[in-house]
Formats: sequence, C-alpha cells, structure tokens
Amino acid sequence: MSSDTLPPDEDNWLLDDSESDNEASARPSEQRKPWKVLIVDDEKDVHTATRIALRGISYKERPLELISAYSGGEAFQQLQLHPDIALIMLDVVMESEDAGLRLVHRIRQELSNGVVRIVLRTGQPGQAPEQEVILNYDINDYKTKTELTTQKLFTTTIASLRAYENMVSLEKNRQGLAKILESASDLYQLHSLREFASGVLRQISALLDIGTDGILCVRNENHSGRPELEILAVSGSYEYLAEAGDLSSEPKLAEIIQRVFSEKRSIFQHPYDVLYIASRNRREFAVHFMPQWPLESVECDLLDVFCQRISAAYDNLYLYNQLRSAQEATVVALADLAEFRDTDTGDHVLRVQKLTDAIAQEMRDSNHYPELMTREFMDMVGMASILHDIGKVAIPDSILLKPGKLDPEERTVMEQHAPIGAQILDKSARMVEGTSYLSLGSEIAGGHHEHFDGKGYPRQLAGQDIPLSARIVAVVDVFDALLNKRPYKEPWSMEETMKYIGSRAGSQFDPHVVEALTRLVNEKRLPVPQQE
Repeated sequence: MSSDTLPPDEDNWLLDDSESDNEASARPSEQRKPWKVLIVDDEKDVHTATRIALRGISYKERPLELISAYSGGEAFQQLQLHPDIALIMLDVVMESEDAGLRLVHRIRQELSNGVVRIVLRTGQPGQAPEQEVILNYDINDYKTKTELTTQKLFTTTIASLRAYENMVSLEKNRQGLAKILESASDLYQLHSLREFASGVLRQISALLDIGTDGILCVRNENHSGRPELEILAVSGSYEYLAEAGDLSSEPKLAEIIQRVFSEKRSIFQHPYDVLYIASRNRREFAVHFMPQWPLESVECDLLDVFCQRISAAYDNLYLYNQLRSAQEATVVALADLAEFRDTDTGDHVLRVQKLTDAIAQEMRDSNHYPELMTREFMDMVGMASILHDIGKVAIPDSILLKPGKLDPEERTVMEQHAPIGAQILDKSARMVEGTSYLSLGSEIAGGHHEHFDGKGYPRQLAGQDIPLSARIVAVVDVFDALLNKRPYKEPWSMEETMKYIGSRAGSQFDPHVVEALTRLVNEKRLPVPQQE
C-alpha cells in the first residue's frame, strides 16, 4: 500500500477500525509463501490499525501474514509455533512494565533466534529510553507510536523484511553448505545405484527442509528392454510408482523430465521442480521433489552446488563398483586356479561362499561380535571365502590327489597350504589400501584350520586371536566336506555332520558360529543344497 491511500498530513497511525479484521487481513497466497509478521501489543486497537495500515502490502510478490499476540507470554508461544516469523512489532509495556524487553531476551537467548527482526514501538518512551534500550537489548529498530505514520510503518516493514531476507539467505547458505558437505560424505558410503538414488532423495529433503515426496530417475539411451526414463528411487506420495518403474501415469511430470534431459539443465517450474545431474561416464539423472512454495534463489543456488556434489559422488560410486568388479574377477580367477588342480571338490567353493554369507548375517542378526560385523566385512567375507584353499596350488599332486589317508609326513606337507595361501594373498592385499577381498582371503586361508582352543595349525592361535572370517569358514569348510563325497570318504548324513560339529563347539570351533549354523539347519534356511 502506498502513502496516498491515506491523507498526506495524517500523523496518527491508529485509525478507526470500521473495517473488520477479516476484511482488512490479506490472505496468504496459495502460490507464494507469505512473510509472517507478529504484532505484540495489549491494545486491540493497535492490532486493528496495524492490519489496516499494512493491508494489501507485498514484498517480492509475497504477501504478509499478520499474527497477533496480546502479551509477552502469548508472543513467545507464537514464536515457538512459527519459527519463520520475519518481523516482530513489539510493545514494551504489557502485562508488566518491561514485558517487551523480557521477550527480546527470551527470543535471542532461549530460542537462539538471531534472524527475526524486532521493532520496538512504545507509547511511553520514558519507560524504555531509546539509547539505553538500543545498547542493552538486541533489537533492530526503536519507534514511538506517535511517529509511526502509515508511510513510516510501510517503510519500516519493508526495510525489516529486506534485512530478514538477507539474514535468512546467509544462514541458509551456511547451513546448506554444511548439509551439502555432510550429505556428500554420506553418499560416498553408499554402494549400490538404487541405494545411492534413495540417499539423494533423503538429502534433498533435508537440505530444503521439505517433505519426503520425490522421484529420481535415470535416462537409458540404449534402452536394451528397459524404459527410457527408468525410476531408481521414489519416496512419499510417489511410492506407488515403485512397481510400475516408469512415468506413464504421470504424463506432465514425464514431459518436464524429458525437457530437463533435452535441455540438459535443471527446471524450476513449481510445482514441477526437477534437477538435472550428469556424470562423467555420461549417465544422466533427473530428480523431482515437491517443496510447498516456489524455491528462492538461494535455494536454487544451493541445489546447483548439491548437484555438482551428487555428480562427483556418483562418479565415485561408479569407480568403486568398477574396482570391486575387477577385484571379484581376480578372486574368481584365483579360486578357479586352485580348483583346476583339485577337481574332486566340485562346487565346494561356491557352497562355502553362500553359507559363509548366510552364517555371517545370522550372527549379525544375533548381535554377535557387532564391532567386527562392519559393512565391508559383510559385503566381502563370502566372496573372500572362496580363496580359503588357494595355497593348494603349491602342494604336489601325489599328496593333493591321493585317494587314501595321508601319512604323517604327507600331512605335514599338506598343512603348508594354509601359510602358503595366506602369504600369496597377503602380498597382493598390501597393494590395496584398507579391507579387500584379498586381505580377508589371506586371513581365511591362513586361519581356517586354527582351532578355537589353540590346538590347530599353522600358528596355534586361539579364541578371538583367530580372525572372525577364518572362524566362520572353519565351520563351513568342515560342514561341507563332511556332507559331500571326497576321494577318501563317503558323504555323511546331516544328522551325523551336525553331531560332529556340535561336539567340537568351544574346542575346534567358535560356539557362536556353530550356533548360527545350527539355527540355519534346524529352520531349513541353508542357502544351497549341501550334498552333491
């Protein structure tokens, strides 16, 4: 509202309340988030006049939403309900002579709200001298009620909203950049594409402090039987699309996303806000989310930065998966090399892999050794287990392929396969930083013949000095060997096998591993058939 709405010589902003509050109050726009202004005064006429004076005002196409409170206590409650209040027009003398000043202290200290603009206005300046108040209280302006004409009220309001907007932008930038750094770190920990996609939706929701409704899809250039726009993750109200896998039921959204891919840029066309993300390996992604209001420029800028971090995180995921695939191929090749000379074991290593994974998961579910059951361990221990007998490549055929029982000298030679396997894999594992299939494989190769009571070989380790991976494979290896035919024995029954293993819990085997295997057998949850 401009100043010519009222007579130019009007000095008193307290106007006649001939118009009702409902008529005078501007309704918040359904398309633009309103600026919230809190009027705090114990005189109803002040509220009415303020509403009339500010009627129809908007700033940057956003209207005002006026909220009333008639005491300091009521105002504090409103601030708790509406943490996004931009401006407070605050009386000093209400339920007490310094109620307004006390509220200022509570806003800044208890609520830690440093961005809301506070304009102190008083009809009794003697009660709160301007110089003293400005120095001692964190307020942004001081006005006497007699000097606040309609024009000055308009000017004060717009100036305060502009200052609030700048403060919020700075704070959003600070918090947003912190969230981006934090979320990017989280995304780097995700290992699968769909898990990564779900993580992106969660982080955008946290970054903008909006609801969880969202879609992330990928563009498949060479379809290969897959939809051109393939949905990787959904959340909130879009979860019904998870089974469909495409956007055929959302033609308008599909049209906007096609534009995003065609123009290779983000489009903010509320309510169809869609981010464009490109990676170095030429994969393209689109992320749709649903903020309640059109995004502000600072939010769009933060999303641009976030998209760059998402792209870098995806490239990291891609390289991680490529490296992991290369490692898995190496492990399989090494296992094939060992089996090439020991063909009688059949699919032994594959069964060992699946059962090792199953026992590890069972132990984790039972909260055994939680500090050792890391994400890396759970992901790698099964694949690493297929290397447990890699050292047999160094054993002469006359011993390795002997159909009968080994004599003591032959047994001594055969036992060398454990330290040899550990040494071979350890040398390679040192070339890869951190936990890898090779480092776990080295632990397993060297330790799966150790006994829990310290009477095994090659190093006579005992208890938890034996790596957990080796303690698991020790049980799995014997379990599978007993159940299946070998050159030196016929297969045992499941009952005989479990009786034998159970009798050695605490001596040869870790009791927790035996317990996990027993549950899998009793509940018929073994991952593969165990007899050839």
